[in-house]
Amino acid sequence: MKQNNNNEACCITQCDVPMDQNYWDTRWEKKETGWDIGYPSPALVHYMDGIADKNTAILIPGCGNAYEAEYLLQQGFTNITLIDIVPLAVERLKQKFEKQSNIHIICEDFFEHKGTYDLVLEQTFFSAIPPFKRKEYATKMHELLKDKGRIVGVLFDKQFNNPYPPFGGCPCEYRPIFENQFEIKTMEACYNSIPPRQGSEVFIHFIKK
Repeated sequence: MKQNNNNEACCITQCDVPMDQNYWDTRWEKKETGWDIGYPSPALVHYMDGIADKNTAILIPGCGNAYEAEYLLQQGFTNITLIDIVPLAVERLKQKFEKQSNIHIICEDFFEHKGTYDLVLEQTFFSAIPPFKRKEYATKMHELLKDKGRIVGVLFDKQFNNPYPPFGGCPCEYRPIFENQFEIKTMEACYNSIPPRQGSEVFIHFIKK
């Protein structure tokens, strides 16, 4: 885990772009989807391979093309929910998974979602929301998870200093956001990031208190 050598809080860039459905619609229509790596995150694949209970209730918010969901289905998981705010993305997912009864696809703002889950998989969603909503993100995750439910995924350990996504950060910023509501089981350098992100991600495993 990287430390802040100056023992000062890292600066989080404030967002001055409206991060609404129209914004994300435009990104998809223009094919400005740089977050899409084209396959499931290796770090998440490694974690998913260790889940024994195939009935685990799994949520993937801001799922995009949902490569992790494809992998879960291939491994026999039976209770997967996908959320994305972009109608185009959701329509494509419904076509992709039209014959799959083990997956539920919702076009919705994550912060309005109602449900109960054992596990949330985090892959680029946190970096897509405005930094001022990060505490709200943590609270919403706590609300959606069952007792001892988990958030597992990767976060950027890098500052982008842009007023638009992706929004970066570092563990020194993330820990205060989550530690009151979650046990920080793991938040450390991700050893199996995709090559373009090597050295710029942390793997997280948080457990609801």
